[in-house]
Amino acid sequence: MMPEPSILLVLALVLPVAGLLLALVAGGRHAGRIALLLTPVGLAVAAAIAVGVVRADEALVYHLGGWAPPLGVALRADGLSAILLLTTAAIIGATGWFARAEFRPAPGQVEGRASLAFWTLLLALWGALNLVFLGNDLFTLFVALELLTFSAVPLVCLDGRAGTIEAALRYLLFALFGSVLYLLGVVLLYGAYGTLDIGLLSDLIQREPIALAAAALMTVGLLAKTALFPLHLWLPPAHAGAPAAASAVLSALVVKASLFLIVRLWFDVMPELMNPTAAQVLGALGAAAILFGGVLALRQARLKMLIAYSTVAQIGYLFLVFPLITRPESVPLAAADLGAELVAISVSTSAWSGGVLQAVSHAFAKAAMFLAAGLIAQRLGHDRIADLGGIGRALPITVLAFGLAGMSLMGLPPSGGFAAKWLLLMATIETGQWWWSLVILGGGLLTGGYLFRVLAPVLAGASEPVTLHAPVARYRELVVLALALCSVLLGFVRLGAFDLVQIGRLTTAGMGLP
Repeated sequence: MMPEPSILLVLALVLPVAGLLLALVAGGRHAGRIALLLTPVGLAVAAAIAVGVVRADEALVYHLGGWAPPLGVALRADGLSAILLLTTAAIIGATGWFARAEFRPAPGQVEGRASLAFWTLLLALWGALNLVFLGNDLFTLFVALELLTFSAVPLVCLDGRAGTIEAALRYLLFALFGSVLYLLGVVLLYGAYGTLDIGLLSDLIQREPIALAAAALMTVGLLAKTALFPLHLWLPPAHAGAPAAASAVLSALVVKASLFLIVRLWFDVMPELMNPTAAQVLGALGAAAILFGGVLALRQARLKMLIAYSTVAQIGYLFLVFPLITRPESVPLAAADLGAELVAISVSTSAWSGGVLQAVSHAFAKAAMFLAAGLIAQRLGHDRIADLGGIGRALPITVLAFGLAGMSLMGLPPSGGFAAKWLLLMATIETGQWWWSLVILGGGLLTGGYLFRVLAPVLAGASEPVTLHAPVARYRELVVLALALCSVLLGFVRLGAFDLVQIGRLTTAGMGLP
């Protein structure tokens, strides 16, 4: 007998936490097995939540302890949450299988700290991400953000080297700066409205100074955690020395959590405050990230740093959704003699679907690219782009996976990245904002440029004999290829399937929009 769909929300949180506790008790030799056994179960739970949302055609809600807000705390899964829960479970599972060879003590070898630390942190990060996607209370979301931060930061410096510790401390500084600003905004909202439940706040908040101040503080704090230009300074150094598996989850998933909360903030908590000016500012920051990140990626000498700056650029596309979702429309007031106009906000389905598809396809593509870079560095002993000649013959599957993932990032058909960028381009036409299409196309050209810098030496061959180091297990290459294929095959998914993201949207329900 299937459990009630709303109970699945609790199970999605309990699974990684239970795995974390079991891993701490069992030790590093068994922590990996526990994590790998739980990931398919977690994927099944996420799929069941998505099915439950589709069947109910509304968000699934669970009141902890049976107490409804404002006395209690609710968990809530709408269409967007369901999609991101599925993406998270899939990428965490694939990353875990990839990392199995690296973070598994060999028989007879003394158990090291890195193995236990990696698996427990990976499980903690998975649980924190699920809480971000399911939380329906601003303070619960703050707790989830902090759990995510303190799970992600140690992954950057697992090797204990001075350089990685410095990068982790910089990441921690930006994350704590963002947390303080977010918490200040939460305090202002609680003092003004007496509740932090998203559904209740959306009915109470009005366009007034205290709400605007809270929105500004929380948005800047979340932008710092998302690494949006110009608050991106922590991200490239964090990736430079982190293990490939850590970079994969940081780039594919962790930065999406704070972006998800920005969407929640502006379209669920404060729809009354969203206006075309704020949307254009966020879009301008996204455009700057696309161009700045692409240019800096072209200048990198190391493969991991190139992929890291590519992440800075690709994050920018997600912020173009804000101006493309919101469009000013002239709506006459009921009392015509006032001689004024209201500014309505129209919702572009193309922008919503394109933004979600971009987030998901980017997650799979970027995870594949970082894991591919890790295999290349393991085989060659370095990741210098100029000296990658000959690796195409040594690791053909890995290079193929890297190229497929890059194809999705560029937006070449028939990849998921192409479908996402096509939908965003359609949204620029629908909303009459043609200038964003120039940014999207220019970003694609820059992406093609820095990918060519990598693939040209790889496919050209080596000018002198290449010294190959540690061999690479075939199953690890297949994991990378599977992730890259997911980013491409998303382009074949019927675009109507992404209408799932519209289910449970508080904004459209509250504003009477389709």
